[in-house]
This record gives sequence, structure tokens and C-alpha cells, in this order.
Amino acid sequence: MSASVNDLVIETSGLRKVYRSAGRRVVAVDGLDLEVPAGGVHGFLGPNGSGKTTTIRMLLGLARPTKGSIRMFGLDVPGQLPRVLERVGAIVEEPRFVPGFSGRKNLRLLARTIGAPRSAVGSSLEQVGLTDRARESYRGYSLGMRQRLAIAAALLKSPDLLILDEPTNGLDPAGIQAIREMIRDLGESGVTVLLSSHILAEVQQVCHSVSIVGDGRLLAAGRVEDLLGQNVLRTRVGVTDPQGAQHFLEAAGHTVTREGDLLLVEGHRDPEQLTRLLADKGVFVRELTPVRPSLESFFLKLTGRAGSTTAPTALTAPEAPASLTPAEGAPTDAPGGPPTDPTSAPPRRSLSGPPSDSPAAPSAEPTGPSGPSGPSGPAEPTEPTEPSGPSQGRADAVDGGER
Repeated sequence: MSASVNDLVIETSGLRKVYRSAGRRVVAVDGLDLEVPAGGVHGFLGPNGSGKTTTIRMLLGLARPTKGSIRMFGLDVPGQLPRVLERVGAIVEEPRFVPGFSGRKNLRLLARTIGAPRSAVGSSLEQVGLTDRARESYRGYSLGMRQRLAIAAALLKSPDLLILDEPTNGLDPAGIQAIREMIRDLGESGVTVLLSSHILAEVQQVCHSVSIVGDGRLLAAGRVEDLLGQNVLRTRVGVTDPQGAQHFLEAAGHTVTREGDLLLVEGHRDPEQLTRLLADKGVFVRELTPVRPSLESFFLKLTGRAGSTTAPTALTAPEAPASLTPAEGAPTDAPGGPPTDPTSAPPRRSLSGPPSDSPAAPSAEPTGPSGPSGPSGPAEPTEPTEPSGPSQGRADAVDGGER
């Protein structure tokens, strides 16, 4: 995929990240050249462990590259990170909110922290479908509702770039559909959305362009229709005389494969050609089904995993909820990285005073999905080991008011 430098929201060159884990060297990202054009929804696709989350952490200044360069909106990262983050909304890992306060209260205080207008709270809640549940305590929210609140928080400052890391994890089918429609609408409104996902069907449904990664490397990139070759059409044909139909179709130059009583036909631009040809020969069609290429078949062909019994599952099935809460500072997408457990995190505490779950009146403000303005300066010095990095959003306590 090629685009003018001025049209790129994200551009990485030779991006590499190496961790030390249990005394061994882990290459999480290996020479990644990523280009995300302005506008629309760009899919960042790859199986679990392919380096997606690690890449996103480097884009946001939460981890520093071992090697390579990053430019966002034409600015160097991490050198000009504060200016970049003014234009970015992001959800990475598990956003943290104050459990005892309502969804609306959490967003109001976050909006005040980042200087967003109070009206942004209502519009963000409406965009994610939480208006009717906004006054309920965050503690009682389901995983899907928490995900939607996190997206609402990322939308508070009307970002030019929205980065979503597996946003539909844990949602029910209706919630998944609502989030997909919202992402599609955002892309059409002019916002650039970087959608990281391992769910192939999800990317194909909402994305205009895609970058496919595996083992920390870029495997393919471009517009979805270009990668899939939409002009290459196959059609499944059902007739009463498959053998005769196959003879006529092959004589006309089509490639035909038998699938039981059906014929899989290639080498035509429109299924109408097949029905006309067969009808002229006195063979009438009872079934005609266009077979379009999918990202799943393209990915499996690209990576040579078509014969694998495990890879398709990792690519097409939603992750378990535990994947939403990686250990603090751990390379969540690094190959061989440690498993995470959302139940193992220590109680979240305010900057001063009791844990935020305490009934005592809190005093500080939540930072939401990626903090009020992101990290305050350049990331940690480049080292082979993974720095801890700032939290994705502290569950700091907030002052009293609506609960």
C-alpha cells in the first residue's frame, strides 16, 4: 500500500521491539513498516501474539522501540508525543474507571480533566448506546457495557485518530453490531480509525484498508477489495445434470470443479453469463451462489496455515475476556508472553486515601482509557527489557457528587 506522506496519519519504518522475558530474548515486533492513511477505518489484523498491542503501545508512547522510527500526523514520536496525543483517542488493554461512580459521573470528571465540553459526555454516551444506563454504577456494568463506556471516553475530545484494540471483545451480538456500525460511521465522518483485531470477519465488514501482520512482521497491506481481488469471481452452480453442465462450461473456457452435485465455476465476470450459456444448451440452473473471497481465506493462503488445525480458531473466534486485562507493563501481544489474569490485579487505589472501591469520599480524577493527555513526555530509554510504562488509565478516586 502506498500513499502520499501528507496523507498518512501513522507511518512506521523498521519498527522493532525486543523484550527480555524469563531470561530469554523475545522479538515482539520485527522491522514493521506500517502506513495508515487519513480517513476511513484501517484494520490492523493478525493472530494473537503477532505484535499488534505492542505496536500500539509504541505508537502511544507506552513502550519505546528498540529500533526504528514512528511518525504520526507528520510528527516524530516520542519526540513530539504531547502534540500528537492531543489528537488521539485510544483504548488499549483495560480502561479503568471508579467502580463506585456512575458511567456519566466518570465521563464528566474525565471531560473536565481533559478540557472537553460537558455536552461531549451526552453525545459520547449516545454514540455507544449507554444513555439509558449512564446513571448506573460502573461496578454493576457488564464487560460489554464497560467496553462501550471506554469507547465513549475515547470519543470525548473528538479525536482525529481513534485507536481501538479488540473493541468488541466480550460484547453480545447486538453490542458487536452496534460497535461495528459506530466504527463505520466514524470512519465515514472523517475520523481515522485504527482497528486492531484478530477477527477476520469483523475487519472485512468495517475496514476500508488493512495491514496484516504475523510474528511481528508486515505480511500484506492495501485496500481490502484489492487484496481480495474482488474481480476474481467463483460461482457455485446447481443443475439436474452436473456432468453435462460441466462439459458445456469447460468447452466455453471456464474452470469447473465438482463439489458433489454442485459445480464450482471460475473464469467469468458475472454469474449471468453462466445461466445464459447453460440455458442455450437446454440445461437449467436451480442454484446459483456467488463465492466471494474472504479475508480468512486470504490470510490462510498468505501465511500457509490452511492445513493448520489451530490457527483458524485463534483468528476467527473472539478472545476470552481475560485478554482485555494484561499485566501492567507486560508485552501483551509479544510471542510467548506471559498469560494474564484479570482477577490477579491488586486493588486500585487513589493518589491519596483508601482504595477506590472504598465508600470513603475520594479526591482525585479518573484518567480514562489513555489518560487525560497521554504520557507527559518521551517514553523510557531504549533497553532490551520492557519498561513498565504509565498505566492505561488510573482508577483514581474522584470528588463527591452524582454516584
